Amino acid sequence: MTTESDDSFLSDALLSACEQTLGYTFKQKSLLKTSLTHASIAPTRLHSNERMEFLGDAILGAIVCDRLFALNPNDEEGPLTQMKSEVVSRTACAQAAISLGLQQFVLMSKGLHLSPELPHSVLAGIFESVIAAIYLDGGFEAAFEFINRNLDHLINHAAESEHIRNSKSLLQQYTQKELSETPTYMLVEEVGPDHNKSFLVAAVVGEKTFAPAWGTNKKEAEQKAALNALCQLQNDPIPYEHNKSADTNLIN
Repeated sequence: MTTESDDSFLSDALLSACEQTLGYTFKQKSLLKTSLTHASIAPTRLHSNERMEFLGDAILGAIVCDRLFALNPNDEEGPLTQMKSEVVSRTACAQAAISLGLQQFVLMSKGLHLSPELPHSVLAGIFESVIAAIYLDGGFEAAFEFINRNLDHLINHAAESEHIRNSKSLLQQYTQKELSETPTYMLVEEVGPDHNKSFLVAAVVGEKTFAPAWGTNKKEAEQKAALNALCQLQNDPIPYEHNKSADTNLIN
């Protein structure tokens, strides 16, 4: 973090170090400087990163929506909105800034500099401002590449988590309509100490038991087991393998 008493923030060396951190080289260095300038040190708010934060938030949302829309062709608006909210949250953006080490480049007042850690709101704002700076300097494709490089794991995790959360209800809808049966869930195995247990659960429909799945709690294991069952019923590969021998009544 740099303050108003530290002129090093104007140096080419510091800007170059930030560019290396970002994996992007600016044609207009002034855009990078502005994106790193907190309102507490700027002569006016128009000279701070606040306008860029506004733009970056919109660009981030559009690109994340684009990715989720392509990844989840069968999801309706509600689930897609939930996935997006996880990826673009203040916490997620702040963590992305921390992972990049952007806190060492933020220009701020001495008051904020005295805090041991920057607030998540500041870190998230810097991340969004940098997105805007890259967009203004290199266009949509450059911003798209930067966001994918830094948030791809969150986008994929959000999509997977939403599918897992919905799998029990989807399995119930499918089995009631196609088989006139309601699924139940069987605990196959439970391992680990009380503070760190894992559960192996299988979905059961009628007299048929489907491939089980592990989870860190019973709810997660049931959701994953439901997704396994759905895939087997539709003759698709199961997404969650387990390392135990299958029982004789498991569907292959």
